[in-house]
Order: sequence, then C-alpha cells, then structure tokens
Amino acid sequence: MPWVRRLTLGRRFVIGLPFAWLTVFFLAPFFILLYISLVDMGRDIHPFKPLWDSQAGVLRLKVENYLSIFRAEAGGPLFETVYVSAYLRSIGYAFATAFLCLVLGYPFAYFIARSQPGVRPALLMMVMLPFWTSFLLRVYAWKGILADQGVVNQLLMWCHITTEPVQMLYTSVSMLVGMTYVYLPFMVLPLYATLVKLDLRLLEAAKDLGASPWKAFWLVTVPLSKAGIVAGFMLVFIPAVGEFVIPSLLGGPENLMVGRVVWDEMFTSNNWPRASALAVSMIALVVVPLALYYRHLGNAAQPIADGRAADLDPSPKGVT
Repeated sequence: MPWVRRLTLGRRFVIGLPFAWLTVFFLAPFFILLYISLVDMGRDIHPFKPLWDSQAGVLRLKVENYLSIFRAEAGGPLFETVYVSAYLRSIGYAFATAFLCLVLGYPFAYFIARSQPGVRPALLMMVMLPFWTSFLLRVYAWKGILADQGVVNQLLMWCHITTEPVQMLYTSVSMLVGMTYVYLPFMVLPLYATLVKLDLRLLEAAKDLGASPWKAFWLVTVPLSKAGIVAGFMLVFIPAVGEFVIPSLLGGPENLMVGRVVWDEMFTSNNWPRASALAVSMIALVVVPLALYYRHLGNAAQPIADGRAADLDPSPKGVT
C-alpha cells in the first residue's frame, strides 16, 4: 500500500539521518585520525603518506606512535610518561568536575522541577543564560575574579580576612571552579528532565509507610533519577577529559591535561602521528567503557522487558 511505503521510507529517513550525521562528523574524522596515527612522517611536513609500500609489497604501520605513549624513553619505567600522567590527571579532574556538578546541580534541578509550572521556563532560561555569552569570555572573566588583584582577593582584604592576596589563579582550585561553572548546565538539564517526570504519589506512599523526608528522598527520588544522574555525569565527564581552554587559562603548569599535550604535539612539535595516537587513545579511553556500561544496562533490562511482554501476552498460559 502507498501509505505503508511512505511510512517505511519515513522511518528509514528518521533512523538514517542520525547514522549519516555520526558517519560524517564522527566516524570519518576518527578514521582520519587513526590513519595519521599509523603513519611514519619521517622528515616530511605532511602526515598523509601511504601506508602500503607498493615497491616492497608491505603494509607499513608505525605502532611506535602508540607504544611511545606508555613507554618511557632510554629504558625508563613503563607507564611513567608525561602522556600517561596527563591521561590520569585529565580523568581525575574530569571526575572531580562531574562530581562537583552533580553535588551543585542536583539541588538546582530538584528546585526547578518542584517549582510552579509557570515559573519553570524562567528558571530554565536562567540556567541556559550563560550559553548566550562567549565561552572564552566567561573563562576570561574568572581570571579577573580569581587574580591576585581580583574581586575575591579584594573582598577578602577589605573584610580583613587576609592581609595579602591569596594565590587562587593558576591552581587546581581555579581550574576546578572554571570547569564546574562551565559544565554545570550540562548536569542540571538532564537531571531536571528526569525529576520533573517523577510521580509524586510515590513519595506520598513512602511517607504513609513511615519514611522520613530524607529517607524517602534517598530510597525513592535518587533511584528514580538514576538515568538523569548517569546522563549528566557523562555529558560533563566526556568533554571535561579533553578540555583545553580552561586548563590553559586557569590552570598552572603542573596541571598539564591531555588536551594541552595533544595541542603541543600537533602544533609545537609538529608530530601529527603521535598527536593523533593520543587523540585516538583518549577516544578509546572514554568510548569503550561507556559502550560496555550501556551494554550491561541493556542486558540487565532485557529480562524485565521480556517479563513485561509475557504479562501483556493475551494468549492463555501454556497455549502455543
């Protein structure tokens, strides 16, 4: 039938459009990086060299670009390289940023979800208001706030809490403050989307069963908002791992993250293969655990879905 055919084409278009987007803007750049990471540039300036040696009939893959990430030069200890340190430091700062965003963002999202429906659009607009300003300008503003002669130090000295400026800029604290400020809306929005759908009758039932408000929050609200917590955590953690601008402007030289290492290898050392190997390793470091996690969630949810399908089956039990 024509309408069935149109419906099938519409479904294919809706499903195919995201796949086409991911193919063009994720898979294609990823394979280009993977290609460059296996190339031996030698003394040449361009990294797009053929991997296949037609004269020798050999596929030349320079795996040394990956091995050099984890192996120190001159017989040094394994995994004690500047690249591994940058990876670990990036993961630590990204995890701390996601945790701080969760601690600060959950009350924000809970307050917005429990506010009056007429007020929610204004509150959500205030959450998204920083996106209307340039990302770079917002980070530069924190330099003025946390500098030795900045707003915070001037206020501390005016209140006679300190007699001299406190070093806050170019430290781990300033970098965490900047990253938490920038990525906080990415935690609030998915949490709000989950909390606003929460059935309040469940909280009333918990109170009727003798649960205190705090216990009802931990046993009812938090478990039901798990999807929003995971989504917000991933939305903050993944971009924070490869952050470059904030560590460069607010972090000190000891806060060298992998984004800055990749930039140095690409534009300072002109070592495109190693920079690409660092980028591919960073993508694998984030995507592989995330894919395993979602596969675990799918396997855990499959028996529940099968049970619900069996409950909805109208055929008599035992009849095939």
